[in-house]
Formats: sequence, C-alpha cells, structure tokens
Amino acid sequence: MDDRALPLAVRPEAGPWPLHGVAASRAAEQAALATNAPFALMARAGLAVARLALALAPHAGRIAVWAGPGNNGGDGLVAARHLHAAGKAVDVLLVGDADRRPPDARQALAQARAAGVALHDGATALPAADLVIDALLGLGAARPPQGAIADAIAAINDQPAPVLAVDLPSGLHADTGALLGPAAVRAAATLSLLTLKPGLFTAEGRDQAGAVWLDTLGVDAGAATARLCGAPPLAPRPHASHKGRFGDLFVVGGGRGMTGAAWLAARAGLAAGAGRVYASLLDPAAAFDATRPELMMRPALWQAAPATLNAATVVCGCGGGEAVRDVLPPLLAHAGRLLLDADGLNEIAADPALQPLLRARAARGRPTLLTPHPLEAARLLGATAAEVQRDRPAAALRLSNATGAAVLLKGSGSIVAAADGRWWINPTGNAALASPGTGDVLAGWAGGLWAQQAEAPPEAIACAAAWTHGDAADRWLAAGQAAPLLAGDLVDRMRSRPPNGPAPMRL
Repeated sequence: MDDRALPLAVRPEAGPWPLHGVAASRAAEQAALATNAPFALMARAGLAVARLALALAPHAGRIAVWAGPGNNGGDGLVAARHLHAAGKAVDVLLVGDADRRPPDARQALAQARAAGVALHDGATALPAADLVIDALLGLGAARPPQGAIADAIAAINDQPAPVLAVDLPSGLHADTGALLGPAAVRAAATLSLLTLKPGLFTAEGRDQAGAVWLDTLGVDAGAATARLCGAPPLAPRPHASHKGRFGDLFVVGGGRGMTGAAWLAARAGLAAGAGRVYASLLDPAAAFDATRPELMMRPALWQAAPATLNAATVVCGCGGGEAVRDVLPPLLAHAGRLLLDADGLNEIAADPALQPLLRARAARGRPTLLTPHPLEAARLLGATAAEVQRDRPAAALRLSNATGAAVLLKGSGSIVAAADGRWWINPTGNAALASPGTGDVLAGWAGGLWAQQAEAPPEAIACAAAWTHGDAADRWLAAGQAAPLLAGDLVDRMRSRPPNGPAPMRL
C-alpha cells in the first residue's frame, strides 16, 4: 500500500461538513470519471477501504467481504485484494451475476482472482470473521433489497463481528436515511466515498452507519446539497457589558399542570445568555420558580404594547395547552423574533385562522422559528409522522416553504430548513435526550441565543442551539453517565460546554 493519508473521521466539532445528495454525488462522480483513467477511481476507493479496515481492526485475522453486483462490490473486491496482500485471510462472498457487473467491477474481480483472493458464492457457509466489509449496495440503491441481497444483509446482521460499510450501509437511502426495506446493514463504521451523503446523519442513518469516515478520493465534489451544522463559536463578552446588551426573552406557556415546561425553557434561555428572561405563564395559579430567582414573572406579556413585543424575542408554546390559542394572534402580529414550539405549533395546526397570521410574518420581515417533533410537523403538513420520517429533509423544507419560517425538525439528525431552500443536519445528540422537557430546553436555549443576536437569521440560531443541545448529551454519555439525561441537568450541561475553538458556521 502507498502512504496516502487515512480517510477523515467526520467529527461534529470539526464541521460544518458539506453534504451531497444522490444527484450531486452522481454529478461529481461522472465529472471525475471523465477526467480520470478507467478504473482509477475504483482503485483509489478500494485502497481507501482497505486502509481504513486495517486501521480500525489491525488485529483482525480473517476478513469477510460481501461484494454486490455493482461498482460498490467492485470497491470491495479491490479492498479484498489489498487486504490479502497485507497478509489477512480474506474471503469474498459474491452476490449477483458476475457477467452483468459494470466494466470496472469486472476488472476488480479479475484482479482479485489473479491475486489468489478466495472467492465464494454468497450462499457459502464460512468460518466466523473478525471483520466484515459490506460492499453490497451503493449510491444507486433506491428499492427494497430482495433475494440474495436481502439474504446477505440478514447474514451480515446475524453475525457478531464489527462491520465496515462501503459508502453506505446496504439498504439505507442515501438522501433520507430511511430504510429501503425491512432491514439495512448495521455497521460499526462507514467509509463514505467521494462525498458525504445526508442519509448517514438523519432518520435511521446514525444507528445504521456507526462512525462515519470520508475519503474524497482527491475529487472536488462542487456545490453542497446541504451541510452538517458546525459547533457555534464561543465568543468572550466585552468587559464593559451589562444585561441590557443581551436582549429580553419572553417565555409564554406553562398552562395548568404544565408550568414546568415554561420554567425549563426560561432557565435554558437564561443559561444561554439572554440579558433578562420573563416568564408569562398561562396558569393563573402558577408559582414563582424559587430555584432560579433570576427569572422574572410577568402576567399577560402577550398584551404588552406592540413596541415592547417587537423589541423582544418570544418563545411560545412550551406546556401551554389549549390556552395558548388565545395568546397567539398578538404574538404572531407583533413579536420581533418568534419561536413556536409544542402547543404553539399544535394550535396553529388546529386553527385555520392562525395559519395566515403565521405566513404574514414573513411578508412583514418578522423572522420565525418553528421547532416541531415529527408528529407536530405532520399536523402542520396534514400528513402522518411516518410520512415525515420517510423523508425528513423534504418534510422540513416543505414546512418552511409553506410557512415562510425557519424549521428545526427534531429527532435523530435534526433537520434545519430555511425558507430560501437551504438546509442543514445536526450531527450531535443521542438517545439520552429522549426524556421529558428536553425539547423545552432546546426551545429556551434557542430563544436565549436569539435574544442576544437580534439580527441573526433563525436558521443560524437553530443550528447553534441544536448542536449545543446534542453535544451536551454526547458529553454526558462519554463521561459514563447513563441515559436519560434529565432536562434540568441538561441546562447545566449545555452551559458548561468546554471551548474547542471551532470555525464560525458558514451559512
């Protein structure tokens, strides 16, 4: 093997990373093929797979490579040849008709055979491997795997060795992260070739892909389809600061029996750095939050003078229940920056009279950020949660286009969509966030950031808040803590984020 650098580990703190969907990746591939000698790209790709396999599993004695009928299988065959030359016991399980392989894949097969690599039919029973390489399906897969491919995916998932997927885990949609069929390969690591595919980072992608690596194969892929959110910069405050410089945040929510949601959002906004945080609770019997005396209660803030609302950042909906419906019209009309969460979204979905008020904000130049989970997004779109999850980027973009608002669609690989069609995926977070109140914390934190940066576009605020929210959960698990991460503790974890010197977000 040569001394090429190893592929790059795709780490959230090193972003933002460019993402290229199927169409953009295909265009980059065709352009590269036109300027390179035949087989050159496959030779580079297979070498990259072999090098990463040796780096991830240096002590693996026996390696099984499942090679499908396309160019993804050809990449696996090239890798098998290099691993064989490195002294590994390599078994290649061929799936599909060898006579129908593309030219480069046929060349890879011929070279592997000439090098003495052990080649087997995919149905062959072999000794257990120490590492499995999934080179069954690549970028072009768009239908549920069937027949021998489906059987091979099941066999890979049924064995205990770690799996390295080539480009994509077989059975995963490259654009959406949805499963193409009942199952997809569950990999410990994935080496994405030429470009990073969005589906590796959202929906089922993160569970199926494992740790993601990138080798561009020396190709400039051109304009990105989307990006991964990057770590927001940690800028020190000037010494001559006072609280009035960092904006006012109004939190409107907390109906009867649900005041905790509003208080969590208010605490998060305060911890994010808002200068003053006022909680306006919808439960008339609500009590002052004695654990955070810095927070101020103000009744009926939605009835404040339009100029007061226009100067503030408002988070509305956290635990509001049906009572939030009556407070939405003045907030939609006058709030300078408005974040709608939870019941704020549900009431807009349920009341057709509120929907044009939301759309009118964009026409008046008043920015809005919606933070739905999949079911809330489905209600706003007149769809089902399953339909939203089937194509999360498309759902977020459709909702943003319909409302004129930026959208933060929560879930594994949260999607941030801007009204102009740009979008991002958040790469941080884990199942420790699957606990009550963490969404309220996210909404409040975003509001706290926005209060300090009144001119920032809502999509930038959404990316920064989602990244920090998920990073706190990642650090929680990395420290050996068990899931779930309770919402009150999450606020403190977000506030204690260590500096890591990230580059500013490119939006």
